[in-house]
Amino acid sequence: MTSTPAATACTDRAHALDRVLGDPADPGNPLGFAAVLAADERGEMLAEGEEALDAFGLNEEFVPAAFGGRLTRLDRLVDVMRTVYRRDPCLGLGYGASSFIAGVNVWTAGGDDHCRAAAALLRGGGRIAVAYHELAHGNDMAGTEFSALPGSDGTTLLLNGRKEVVTNLRRAEAVVVFARTSTARGSRSHSQVYVDKSLLPARRVTYLPRYRTTGMRGVQLGGVEFRDCPVPARAVLGGEGLGLETALRSFQVTRTTLAAMSTAVVETALDVTLRHVRNRRLYGRTAADLPHVRSVLTGAFADLLTADCFATIATRALQLLPAETAVHAQAVKYFVSKALMDAVNRLSSVLGAHFYLREGPGAIFQKLLRDLQPVGFGHAARAACQVSLLPQLPLLARRSWLRDAAATPAGLFRPGAELPPMDFRALALTAGGRESLSTSLARGLAAMPDGDGPAHRALAEHGEHFAAELAALAGECSVLRPGELSVMARSSSYDLTTRYVNVLVAAACFGTWREAWPGREAGAMDSGLADPVWAAAALHRLRAPLGAAPPTLPPYLEDALWERLLHRHEHALGYGLLPRTPRTAT
Repeated sequence: MTSTPAATACTDRAHALDRVLGDPADPGNPLGFAAVLAADERGEMLAEGEEALDAFGLNEEFVPAAFGGRLTRLDRLVDVMRTVYRRDPCLGLGYGASSFIAGVNVWTAGGDDHCRAAAALLRGGGRIAVAYHELAHGNDMAGTEFSALPGSDGTTLLLNGRKEVVTNLRRAEAVVVFARTSTARGSRSHSQVYVDKSLLPARRVTYLPRYRTTGMRGVQLGGVEFRDCPVPARAVLGGEGLGLETALRSFQVTRTTLAAMSTAVVETALDVTLRHVRNRRLYGRTAADLPHVRSVLTGAFADLLTADCFATIATRALQLLPAETAVHAQAVKYFVSKALMDAVNRLSSVLGAHFYLREGPGAIFQKLLRDLQPVGFGHAARAACQVSLLPQLPLLARRSWLRDAAATPAGLFRPGAELPPMDFRALALTAGGRESLSTSLARGLAAMPDGDGPAHRALAEHGEHFAAELAALAGECSVLRPGELSVMARSSSYDLTTRYVNVLVAAACFGTWREAWPGREAGAMDSGLADPVWAAAALHRLRAPLGAAPPTLPPYLEDALWERLLHRHEHALGYGLLPRTPRTAT
C-alpha cells in the first residue's frame, strides 16, 4: 500500500510530535522504549514523557477552537494521540485521554463559564479528572449514591460520598463528578458537577490509597471521599438532572475515539513481532519464512486494518452523522476492542516464550499486552454494549433496514477529507432507529465499479453475503418479543447484535474501498485503499462463524497482504489504514 505524500494518515501536528518523541529503539533516548519500560517497572508515569508532552502543548488538542484550542476534527485528534499510544499507552491515557474524557462532558453540557475555565486549565498544562464510578455499583450509573444535594444557604451543593478507581484524581486540578442531585427515583436524579479543587476545604476531602493494576501500571488510579464539602450550585453542568444524558452523549465521543487511539498499540506490537520473526533463525531459515507465522501476521494485519477502518468511519460519523452515533459507539467498543486484543494475543503465540521477556529488543511487547486489556472494559464492558444495542434492533429493522434508508454522505468513507465543525451538543441521545451505514452496503454493491482479479471478485461475493445478512437480520429482529430485548434475553438474541455489528464493519470497509476506487490513478486518495486486497481480506475474516476464530486467508490474499506488510515495515510506514510519514521524512 503505497501513497502520495498528501494521502498519509500523519498530519503535520502528529508528525511533529513523532519527531519530539524520537526513535523508540534508541536506548539513549529518554523517551524511548527502554525508558518507558523502566517507568513501568517502577509503576510510575514516564516523567520525561509528561514533560515533553507539556512542552509540545498536547492539551491544546483537547480544547475546542472556540475556546482557544486546536480541536476542530476528532479524526485529527485521534491521529495525534495514536503517536503517543504507539510509544506508551500509559502516557496516552494517563497524560492525555483522561483529560479529554473529562473535557468532553464540559464541551457537551457546560455553560460558557465552565468551558472557559476548563479550557484555561488545560491550555495552562493542567489536568481534569472525571469521576463516574463507585465500586459498589460498577457501570450502573443510575445506582450512584454519591450526592451533591443543596446546602442550607441555597447557593451551594454539599458533596458527600466516595468515588473510586478514577484516573489522575489526586493530580488533577479539577474533576467532573457524576452525582445524585435529587433523592427522587428516576433518570433525572443525577447531574454532573465541575469541581475546582483549589476551592475545596481540605478538611472535607480525604484521598484514598492508590489502586495498583497489572496493566497501565503508571496510570494514577485513585479514590476520594467527600464529607459535606461545599461547591457552588452553579458548578452543575447543563442543568440539574441532566447528568445521565450528558454522560451518554459524551460516551459516544470517548468510546469511539479511545478505541481508535488504541489501534496504535497493536501497530507497535505487530512491528515488534515482525522484527523478531525476521531476525530469528529456525531450521536454516528465518521464522518469517514459516507458513504458519506468515499466516498469523497477515491475519493480524488484516484485523488491524479492519478495526482501524471501522473506528475511522465511526469517528468521522461523529461530525457527519451525529444523529446515528449512539449506535456506532456501542458497535465500535464491542468490535474494535476484541479485534485488537485477539490480534495481540495471536501475535504472542508467534513470539512464544519471548512475549513475556522484560529485557531485550522485544521487551515492550509484554507491556503492550497488559496495557491493552482495559480497552475491553474501560467505561463499559463489551457485554454492556450488547445490552445497549439489543433493544434497538427492532426499531432499526423497521425504520432503516426494511426501508430505503437515507444515503450516507460520501465523505464518511474518505479518510482525511474535510469535515463540518464538531458540535458536541448535536449528538443525539439515541439513534431512534436511524442508521445508514449498514444499508450503504447494498447501495455500494449496486454501484460497484468494474474490476477483475480474484480479490475484486471475492470482495463482491463477500459484500453480497453481508447485504443478505442484513436482510435476514431485518426479518428476525422486526419480530423480536419484548422479553428478548432485556438483560435476561437468550444468548441467541445477543448473537443478533454480533451479526449486526459485523455488517456495520463490512459496510465500513466496503464503502471505504469503493470511494477510493475512482482516485486510484489520480492520487486523490491513498492508492492502497483502492486495492481490493485489504477489503477482501477484511470481509473474508469477518465471515467467521459466531464464536470461531477468523479463518485463514486464501493464498492469493495472504501473499499479497504479506508483501504490503513487509513494505510498510521496511519503509517505517506503520500498519494502520493509511500509511504514516516516516520520522526522518521532511
